[in-house]
Amino acid sequence: MIKLDKVVKSYKIDEETTFYALKESSVEIKDKEFVSIIGPSGSGKSTLMHLIGLLDKPSQGEIIVQGRKISGLNDDEISSLRNEFIGFVFQQFNLIPKLTVLENILLPSFYARKKLEYDPKEKALGLIKRFGLQGKEKSYPNKISGGQQQRVAILRALIMEPKMILADEPTGNLDSKTGTEIMELLKTLNEEEKITIAIVTHEADIAKYGKRIINVKDGRVV
Repeated sequence: MIKLDKVVKSYKIDEETTFYALKESSVEIKDKEFVSIIGPSGSGKSTLMHLIGLLDKPSQGEIIVQGRKISGLNDDEISSLRNEFIGFVFQQFNLIPKLTVLENILLPSFYARKKLEYDPKEKALGLIKRFGLQGKEKSYPNKISGGQQQRVAILRALIMEPKMILADEPTGNLDSKTGTEIMELLKTLNEEEKITIAIVTHEADIAKYGKRIINVKDGRVV
């Protein structure tokens, strides 16, 4: 599904100093996999996540998405591919405070560059019903619980019917019970909907949900 081939991410600090956030690393995530990327703070796992999520470009190496080399695409093409191919879930939820639950879920569809083959609002309402958020459609993020906010974030990630969900510390702001519920939800999406899931975490208990674990240490995939 997505392959990082000998990628490097570096930053020029001054004329003589270069900082390597990610040293030469290769990673492959296959269709329908559930992968956990684990590493301590500062290990380079967030940099790896940004590259997998097409949020950044490598300094060296190649990113290949379903056979397409990203280096051959312009910024608009990469942005369009990212919006349609990957659904993002973040630790901070990243919901828009002035938008309702329904409006937050629909947000990615407003930026779609191709005609969708379904009614986004109808799909959103179906997801809300399926994942237990009935009655919250017109609520604002500050009026619902943290667990409900993360569910809204997951539904927002699903609205474009992505091939992959990339979740960055998805339980980091939740209590253990709610965190387990969110991880079980992601597990269900992988097993029943066959959506590829990649989570980034520093918690071993969360990483265990992955059927394969990618370890990152000192800026390198080990």
